Amino acid sequence: MAEIARVVAGTVARRWRARRGDLIGDPIGGGGVAGRPATGSASGRDLAWVAALTVAAAALYAFYSCLRLARFRAGAYDLVIFDQAIRSYARFQAPVSMLKGVHNGFGPGFSVLGDHWSPVLALLAPLYWIHDGPAALLVAQAVLLALSIPFVWAYAFRASSAVTAGRRVAYPVAVAYALSWPIAEAVAFDFHEVAFAPLLTAAMLERHQAGRRRAAVLAALALLLVKEDMGLLLAGFGLVLLTRRRDRWLGALLVAGGVAATLVAMRVLIPHFGGRADYYWAYGTLGPDLPRAVAHAVTHPGDVVALLADPPLKLRTLVLTLAPVLFTAALSPLGLALLPPLLERMLAGAYPNWWAPRYHYTAFVVAIVFAAGVDGTLRLARLRRRPGRLVRAWALLVLATAVVLVPFFSLGALFTPGFHAETDRTRAAGRAVAAVPDGVLVEAAGSLAPALSPRTRTLLWDRTPRGAPWVAADVGARAFPFDSVGAQVARVEALRARGYRVVFGEAGFVVLTRP
Repeated sequence: MAEIARVVAGTVARRWRARRGDLIGDPIGGGGVAGRPATGSASGRDLAWVAALTVAAAALYAFYSCLRLARFRAGAYDLVIFDQAIRSYARFQAPVSMLKGVHNGFGPGFSVLGDHWSPVLALLAPLYWIHDGPAALLVAQAVLLALSIPFVWAYAFRASSAVTAGRRVAYPVAVAYALSWPIAEAVAFDFHEVAFAPLLTAAMLERHQAGRRRAAVLAALALLLVKEDMGLLLAGFGLVLLTRRRDRWLGALLVAGGVAATLVAMRVLIPHFGGRADYYWAYGTLGPDLPRAVAHAVTHPGDVVALLADPPLKLRTLVLTLAPVLFTAALSPLGLALLPPLLERMLAGAYPNWWAPRYHYTAFVVAIVFAAGVDGTLRLARLRRRPGRLVRAWALLVLATAVVLVPFFSLGALFTPGFHAETDRTRAAGRAVAAVPDGVLVEAAGSLAPALSPRTRTLLWDRTPRGAPWVAADVGARAFPFDSVGAQVARVEALRARGYRVVFGEAGFVVLTRP
């Protein structure tokens, strides 16, 4: 971050020169038009404004997610899974999630490293020495997502300074990025390892643009610790570098290394920690395993094309992915970096969450979308006599688009009174949680589990009887993984038939215990 502060504060003011083998307007080398070098420097006031924007975004994200937690809208999947795992890290133990292991049949000692290869989460363990609970994760995610904003600002500022006052582009782009729907959906879906991805991706792009290759490579390598498939994102960035003569060796290394890293994580590391290499295999339409799926894709390309539009929601998500930058990302070589991670999601025949816009998956590539959008617009501007005017107009339209889209995605809930209100049902949820003693083993409905996780041994209340001495159920609204409220009512009646007695019942929440 010290490098970014210097860029933003203007302590390193210099001309951006076209270097040997680089094109002016290069997506990673600075930007510019018609052979003119990029000029301009940031000021101390810019540093203050960017810092203020970053703090405001972090506060907004934290407020939204913590209010959801306080109103019992957060869920066991996946917030309690991460809460249990990072609490284990904080105690210098393996990252075990009892809830995940029991619900998915791996056993109560299951390590989340056997689910997803995300060792970067260990960095959050010290937060649990300060506050032991899910709120610590939500605040950490808010800060991590917001910290990517200065890198996006610096990238847009440097790239556009060749054709106009860079800040006239950088500020609208940075605000649009902060309000963008992929970031909003990541904030809204509790906590996930995606919290680290925009920051590291934006840092990788901006540091490479600034000529700081070592820092860029370090950010790229850190991505491999975020999730097992981040090697595909690195491979995509490698494809971009292959288009640049002076970076082809690094591009080839990232393509080969990224693919290899993903295969090692999935086939070696995840099984080593108790998972299964094929647990998330979602490409049965193409083949039962990777070699046969690749062979099928090569010999039947029509099937691949058909999968990209089946179901049509995939196309909608692809359109929405590029919409925040008015589709100009498609004009940039940086768009190549989007191909591997997007194909991974859109070619899947299972796991519909992967291609739905309402979840956190698009946040893995949002920084690339905005960087490619800036570069694509600059390339388009080279065809105009007044490129600065086009770029500035694009930036304002991008900001307007972000604002217009806010009500259609999760942050729009902030403008509805019901999102903030405490209701009879939320108050009853608090009393239901209080009816469960500390330290007990409890099967908890998804909305109650986050509040119980810090002080009990929490399992998910699901369709399989677990025999826990305490059960905190919900028969007032459909709860994951039940198909209907009727099934939940039947589950409670079955518990009562087995000798459980009700110690609390109000507004659809039922707490039971057995002798």
